[in-house]
Amino acid sequence: MSRILHAAHFAAGKHAGQRRTNAAATPYVNHPLEVAHLLATVGGVEDEDVLVSAFLHDTVEDTDATREELAEVFGERVAGIVMECTDDTSLPKSERKRLQVVHAPSRSPEARQIKIADKTSNLRAILVDPPADWSLTRQREYFEWADRVVEGLLGENPALDRAVRTVLAEGLAALRSEDDGGDGDGGHGGSR
Repeated sequence: MSRILHAAHFAAGKHAGQRRTNAAATPYVNHPLEVAHLLATVGGVEDEDVLVSAFLHDTVEDTDATREELAEVFGERVAGIVMECTDDTSLPKSERKRLQVVHAPSRSPEARQIKIADKTSNLRAILVDPPADWSLTRQREYFEWADRVVEGLLGENPALDRAVRTVLAEGLAALRSEDDGGDGDGGHGGSR
């Protein structure tokens, strides 16, 4: 338990000052917290290294944290899992997104579960409070891309698979309804 709390504290420090791009400007650290929470409560994951990695999954990509630092503080296994969840930020965004689809099936079972929880968290956030500058089309395109990534991640944890499939189905239906001039709230309940 102390390693999990240490990872939460480490992530909070590294992500301090970062905000989500939603209208509420939610503290970014809420995202890795939700990913770890989904793994534990929805997925029943008890592997401490996986939960630690969930808290840390965006630290190398989005902060000054390094693989070496994670290995030193949390161990090689955690550092390896985090690196499987980390995009190469030197590549253009379109290439990073393409590679997520391509590499999803070859990720370790641990990384695949974290990535499914990560996508579930991101998709839920888009439905509740999307980035302020994202059009409905961009939201729908994100859902369609995430659906392709998730397809390669499924099969490790049936409960997590069901959770992500549910949010994908609900989101795609709502966003397509709005794009088609549906009832106007597209299942968002007027929360935007």
